Amino acid sequence: MLQFSKILRVWYANNARLLPWRQTNDPYKIWLSEIILQQTRVEQGMPYYIRFIENYKTVADLASAPLDEVLLLWQGLGYYSRARNLHKAANQVVEVFDGKFPDSHEKIKSLVGIGDYTAAAISSFAYNLPFAVVDGNVYRFLSRYFGITTPIDSSAGKKEFAELAQKLIDPKHPAMHNQAIMEIGSMVCKPSNPNCIECPFQATCFAFNNSATNDFPIKSKKTKVRTRYFNYLLFKENELTLLTQRGEKDIWQGLFEFPLIESESEIDPEVITQEIQNRFPLSKFEIIRTEKIFKHLLSHQTIFAKFWIVKADLKQLKIKDSKIVSLDNLKLFAMPQLIVKYLKNQQ
Repeated sequence: MLQFSKILRVWYANNARLLPWRQTNDPYKIWLSEIILQQTRVEQGMPYYIRFIENYKTVADLASAPLDEVLLLWQGLGYYSRARNLHKAANQVVEVFDGKFPDSHEKIKSLVGIGDYTAAAISSFAYNLPFAVVDGNVYRFLSRYFGITTPIDSSAGKKEFAELAQKLIDPKHPAMHNQAIMEIGSMVCKPSNPNCIECPFQATCFAFNNSATNDFPIKSKKTKVRTRYFNYLLFKENELTLLTQRGEKDIWQGLFEFPLIESESEIDPEVITQEIQNRFPLSKFEIIRTEKIFKHLLSHQTIFAKFWIVKADLKQLKIKDSKIVSLDNLKLFAMPQLIVKYLKNQQ
């Protein structure tokens, strides 16, 4: 097992990318990078990491920032629960740990939004503690190399991979080992078209020797994709419009958007006119125009959005969690990327 780790670390020493969060053992910066890079490519996450570090130099700075400001800085990364949990955990560090990032695996895992993988990453990278990381890259690499057929999305699979990863780690070099196994999964053992010729484990890899790299890792469940139809009402009066803030228990919690009518399918002007009359206290209004349908893909949802431009008296629109804003100031509010793209197309 130690030989496995040594081969991995030698490869890493010669091939590792120079990334800013690898040049520090500051747990705050490591934690920030790990949360940003969850379900986000390094190239996309890098500018966000830099902006967060520039705006919030310490965990206390992040904790004291308004959540709306944090969400605006996060805009475009998606999975906004990560940003909300980041803010909650920063406050937890300040309130529970007196502003000092916890230095034990158990205490790190007690922070909001931190699971087994992130706790292991911070523990090893910041404090060199021997806890093995298991992320998507590690699942893929280990399943191919050892030919593991247990589904990675099953309880048995998660336990099997966690135990194997822990056996493989060199307790004297946990930080480098963890960085290396994730890096080889990301850079060599890619989801499609893996660079097997560059892999130091090629000769003993089960998947390579059985021409089965596309068969691993194995999943038992197929993700169900939900289709939704959003009708956004862009109420306009002179250069003003109305924004509402999304509530809990749905996507984009806490982000701002235009008043929304969700339907089961695409609807025509007659139906939207009736819906506006039923839902809003307007004495009169006029649908000026309708924009084309925007298709927006999320991990488990496909959204078809239509923007209806409606001329109306905004002072009559008294909606919970809403505010009248200038069209020029829309960029000051954190919004779903779907709306951001729509607004850019209007410029």
